[in-house]
Amino acid sequence: MGVTMDQWKNFLIAIDEMESALKAVRYVGRLIRSMDSASICLLHVYPEPPPHFFVNGGTLEEYQAKRIARAEQIFKHGLEILSEYGIQRDAIYCTTHMAEGRTISDTLLEVRRMGNFGTVVTGKRGVSKAEEFLFGSISNALARHCHDFSVWIVG
Repeated sequence: MGVTMDQWKNFLIAIDEMESALKAVRYVGRLIRSMDSASICLLHVYPEPPPHFFVNGGTLEEYQAKRIARAEQIFKHGLEILSEYGIQRDAIYCTTHMAEGRTISDTLLEVRRMGNFGTVVTGKRGVSKAEEFLFGSISNALARHCHDFSVWIVG
């Protein structure tokens, strides 16, 4: 099922600590600051813990707590940026997900589908060809799967 014409105003912004993600937040803020009925979800997706994390005595709960605390700082920065553009706090919500048994791209696409977001926004990341081959590119995955939603890749 595709999104309706008004659902393009339902934005999912993938955010992390990279400057490119903050550029994406600024871009959306500039474009929608005077738009009525827009909503924004700031999404932070983090990978599963590396195997050595558990070998060194770490627990999943500790790992998740660290990642969620880091996400809160990232969200705080994103919320400040959106506030500067006059976006009301009640139009924004934040969520964090661990990519469990799948890629960050697949997790992002699942959140998009479940929330029926009409527009997905991400910053362009400068990954090498080797990294793209090994881990995939979020922007490439979004471009391949954007059959019923729009994608904004902010460089």
